[in-house]
Amino acid sequence: MSTVTQGGPSLPQERRVVTEIPGPKSREMFARKQAAVPPGIGTTLPVFVTHAGGGVVVDADGNSLIDFGSGIAVTNVGNAAPRVVERVQRQVADFTHTCFMITPYESYVQVAERLNEITPGDHEKRTFLLNSGAEAVENAVKVARHATGRQAVVVFDHGYHGRTLLTMSLTAKNMPYKQGFGPFAPEVYRVPLAYPFRWPSGPENCAEEAAAQAIDQINKQVGAENVAAVLIEPIAGEGGFIEPAKGFLPRIAEFCKANGIVFIADEVQTGFARTGDLFACEDEGLVPDIIVTAKGIAGGLPLAAVTGRAEILDRIHVGGLGGTYGGNPLACEAALGVLETIEADDLVGRARHIGEVMLPRLRAIAEKNPIVGDVRGRGAMIAIELVVPGTKEPHPTAAGEIAKRCHAEGLLVLTAGTYGNVLRFLPPLVMPDHLLEEGLTILEKIVSEI
Repeated sequence: MSTVTQGGPSLPQERRVVTEIPGPKSREMFARKQAAVPPGIGTTLPVFVTHAGGGVVVDADGNSLIDFGSGIAVTNVGNAAPRVVERVQRQVADFTHTCFMITPYESYVQVAERLNEITPGDHEKRTFLLNSGAEAVENAVKVARHATGRQAVVVFDHGYHGRTLLTMSLTAKNMPYKQGFGPFAPEVYRVPLAYPFRWPSGPENCAEEAAAQAIDQINKQVGAENVAAVLIEPIAGEGGFIEPAKGFLPRIAEFCKANGIVFIADEVQTGFARTGDLFACEDEGLVPDIIVTAKGIAGGLPLAAVTGRAEILDRIHVGGLGGTYGGNPLACEAALGVLETIEADDLVGRARHIGEVMLPRLRAIAEKNPIVGDVRGRGAMIAIELVVPGTKEPHPTAAGEIAKRCHAEGLLVLTAGTYGNVLRFLPPLVMPDHLLEEGLTILEKIVSEI
């Protein structure tokens, strides 16, 4: 049995169920959580983790679960990647904070230099660092508004961009993200997304028709001359891992370029090798004006980035950007460790391999089980959409039940989707093949039982 150094000196890479899940210790801690933390902070699986690494998380009761979640695409390089751990340990002994805006430090500059280098496009770029994906999205929008002198922002059906006021406004799904939290920010307009599985005239017409509808709505309802930015996830994350039909994204990008609109790619969930490219927009050769990254950037430490064309970002006046903790030195060192790990261990190739393992097995499951309406995704960002057999009617009950049974068997999976009927799979890119295969076998058994 393989072991890894992540999560401790030697963390066995095995599924191990020694109590019911959650076990007694986790249930005790969860009772404390309920007494101390508001219920608005939900919990997918109330097991309390003591160690994690490679492809497993170990809970307080000694159960070792196969991790198909990666903390929502955060621990792409693992939960305790050696290069990340070593850099953070060195940095924490030197200093934890000075505030980059007061007395700067080299690691922030190094992260900015690396992102300017590796993000799509060979144009001159600038990068600034923040704490979270939502914060980065808000800053990308404010940069676009300042640079263009315009106010309107266009987003897409099924999109998710965060839980702050502006990013709630940008997010498509009401419950649980927006319900009761209005009024929302103005000058946000939503247009269709090319969703192949659910496009009325079929997937073969999806890209052309969706792009035409989106552009027509922008021109009629907003006016292209009023649009500061078009913001889109290259693969919709919380919306259900929807990969827009090929040709849709380039058409939207062309429209933006022709009308002086800033094209922003939200790569918070798709970035850093997750999809089998370093960034998902590379699949169709897209070169965004601004790219927003977070989640996988720093191996679990809070960091996010806005990277964009120098002629856009250089227009912002001194003091117009920043934040006390943005680009914290520990998180910057972690990010440098992540980038080293992705390159040294060829995690882009590893993500493609994971997709090559998962997609055929999931398609085989779909062939045998009509409850699986669609299998989709790229690299290690894969999903199945569950439907009432013989229809395309969403089946969220089935998604919830399958996830619950997977959890009881020691397989951590996440749900997603506008209709709550998608199971999404985000294994760490360092997960060994035997755990990947075992997790798929568990899933196959449970789907067949449902």
